[in-house]
Amino acid sequence: MNRFSQFINLHNGEEEKNVVKENVLANISFRGSNLWILACAIAIASVGLNVNSTAVIIGAMLISPLMGPIVGAGFALGTYDFVLLKKAVKNLFIATIVSLSVSAVYFYLSPFKDAQSELLARTSPNIYDVLIAFFGGVVGAITITRKEKGNPLAGVAIATALMPPICTVGYGVAIGNLNYIAGAFYLYTINCFFICLSTFLIIKYLKYPIFQQVDEKVQKKVRNITSILVLFMIVPSVYLAFNLFMQKSEQQKCNNFIKSEFTDKGYTLIYKDLNLEVKPKVIALAFVNKQFNQSEITSYNSKLKKYKISNTKLVILQDTNIINSNSNEISSSTLIKMLKEADLNLKADSASNLLKENNNIMAEVKVLFPSINNVAYNTINYKNIENNSLNSKTVVVIKSEQKIKTEQLIKFEEWIKIKLKVPEVIVVQDKK
Repeated sequence: MNRFSQFINLHNGEEEKNVVKENVLANISFRGSNLWILACAIAIASVGLNVNSTAVIIGAMLISPLMGPIVGAGFALGTYDFVLLKKAVKNLFIATIVSLSVSAVYFYLSPFKDAQSELLARTSPNIYDVLIAFFGGVVGAITITRKEKGNPLAGVAIATALMPPICTVGYGVAIGNLNYIAGAFYLYTINCFFICLSTFLIIKYLKYPIFQQVDEKVQKKVRNITSILVLFMIVPSVYLAFNLFMQKSEQQKCNNFIKSEFTDKGYTLIYKDLNLEVKPKVIALAFVNKQFNQSEITSYNSKLKKYKISNTKLVILQDTNIINSNSNEISSSTLIKMLKEADLNLKADSASNLLKENNNIMAEVKVLFPSINNVAYNTINYKNIENNSLNSKTVVVIKSEQKIKTEQLIKFEEWIKIKLKVPEVIVVQDKK
C-alpha cells in the first residue's frame, strides 16, 4: 500500500511552494509584452477561424498567455489570498475585453463573413466541454507545481481552447448574431471556471499555506459559492449534451432510412439535406436518373414511422441536374424546389423581408426593372459530389408575371451583385 501511495504521490517532484507562487504572480498581469502577445494571438486565432484552418488556431492557442490569470484565480482561492484573487479577476477581465475587441474588429473588417465549421463548433457547448476544461485544468495545475515543467501546458492550452470561443464571441458581435455570442461566451466561461476550479482543488490537495487565516464560516462560504457556480455551469451543458444526443439520434434514424430505402436498392443519391430544426422536419433528397411519382413519394413518407421518424416530411427533388460536379452550377427549377418544397428559409413573401441591407431596394428595382414584381435572396449551402466539399451560392429569386428578356436578366445580375456585395449570384425567375 505504501508503494502504491508513493506511486501516485503528487508531492514527488514538487516545486517549492514560494517559487510556484512567484511564477503564478508573474503570469497574472497583462501589461506590456503580455498584452501585445495576447492581441497578436487573438488576431492569429481569428484568421484561423475565418479561413477554417485548424493548424493556425492551434498555433494561436500555443502562444496565448490567457491561462495565466485563470490559474492565478484558482491559486488565490486555494490559499484564500483575496488580494491576489482580485488582481487575477481584474486581469482576466482586461484580457477578455482586449481579446473580444481585437476579434470583433478583425471580423468586422474581414470580407469573409460566412461561419465556418471551426466557428460553429464553438457555439454549442455541452458536458463534454466541461470535462475537457476540468481535466485539462487539473493537468495545468499539476504542471505549474512541478520542478520539471515539461510540455503538458502546451497540451492544456490546446485542449481547453480558450482562444477560439472568445474569438467566436467577437465574430458574433461583428455580424450581430446573439446566438453565436451566447453560445461561445458560455463555452469561454466554462473553460475559465473549470480551469480555475481544478487549480483550486489541486492547490488544496497539495496543502499550500493559507495566505491569511480565515474562519470556518468564510471557508464554508467559498465552498458554497463554488458549488452553486458548478451547478450553474454544468446544468445547461448537460441539457445541451442531451439535445446533441437527440439530434445525432434523429440524424442516425434518417440516415438509416435513406440507406435502407434508397442507396441499398441501387439508387444513386446526389443531394441530401436533413433540416431537423424546422417543424415539420425535412429530409430533402435528389437522385441520378430516377423519377418518383406522387404515390411513391407518399408511400416513402408513410414508411418514416417504421424507422421511428416522427413529424418529418420527405421531399424528393426530381430534377437530376441539381448539382453539376464539373461546374458547381445548380439548376433553376431545382433551386425553386429547394427553396419552396424543402422550406430552406427563403423569405419571398413581403418586400420588408427581402434585401436587409437596403430598405429602398424594391423602389430601385421598380425604376430600373419595371417588369420585376418582387425580389428575394438567400445563401444556399450544398455538397459538391466530386470532392464531397461544402459549397455555397448566393441565390436571387425574382418574381415576374412575364418572362424577362435575357439582356435584362444579365443587367439585373450585374446590378444585384453590386447591391449584395458578392462576387457571384445565381438569378432564378419564378413566374408563379
